[in-house]
Amino acid sequence: MDVSFLGGPHPQRGIGIVAPFDFALDRELWRWVPDEVSLHLTRTPYVPVEVSLDLARLVSEHQTLRAAVHALSAAEPEVLAYACTSGSFVDGMAGERTMSAAMEAAGEVPALTTSGALLEALAELRAQRIALVTPYTASVTEALEDYLAEAGITVVSQTGLGLTRHIWKVAYREVVEMARHAVPRDVDALIISCTNLPTYDVIPQLEAELRMPVVSANQVTMWAALRRIGAGAVGPYQTLIDESARRMLRADAPLADAPRADAPATAGAAPEEPTGFAEPPAFPEPPVFPDFPGAE
Repeated sequence: MDVSFLGGPHPQRGIGIVAPFDFALDRELWRWVPDEVSLHLTRTPYVPVEVSLDLARLVSEHQTLRAAVHALSAAEPEVLAYACTSGSFVDGMAGERTMSAAMEAAGEVPALTTSGALLEALAELRAQRIALVTPYTASVTEALEDYLAEAGITVVSQTGLGLTRHIWKVAYREVVEMARHAVPRDVDALIISCTNLPTYDVIPQLEAELRMPVVSANQVTMWAALRRIGAGAVGPYQTLIDESARRMLRADAPLADAPRADAPATAGAAPEEPTGFAEPPAFPEPPVFPDFPGAE
């Protein structure tokens, strides 16, 4: 049978992903990727250590990164991404920069890390005061706070699950509940950290409910990697990716000088005139997320 009329296959563009040995959300990364781009994943060697600052340093050693990049080189990726938040913030901004540089030198293509991509995304959204949700123990979460502070980002509030293993099994509903409890009114964005924490389907719901941008580790990694090769990430109703979602949030934002609803009234002051901004429409009750991925 003559199939020459089919043509193709179409030229393939590639992103090389270096992930820790315990990374289990390959399919989530693919959801941000357009059809013409392929992901080539490799993992760091297994070490018998639970999620901690010690593990973060072990999976980000430069020798380990160079070996992983060499393993990916046969697929000729156009960009390399290190998909681990803690492994790329554990030694601060200088450590993140040297990791990216080591990968670039080994692969001879542009390279980035999740933590570097996170700062890039916050700059894109002009977010300087953030709420933080993590699955980590207190010591790992504090190291992330230090990294963000070094970059001039203020963590107004944070909450964590205190997990040291099986983070990828956390259910969507747990992520949503953490976010609801973590976010005060006076922040610019919510960060959901850890590339092993599932977030793709909860981002649009949380943005609609909280009325602010929500960024996650896997989202910013794929967004930044795809930007490096001139491609766009696929993320409907995600503010970082979808310009229509960004416009909707801007339309809902109150005027800078508009009085807050919970601001104390000044004695004897005349009632404020309406600002012309109607209250944003109420969203329906949040959906009940299925147990996917299921908790233990």
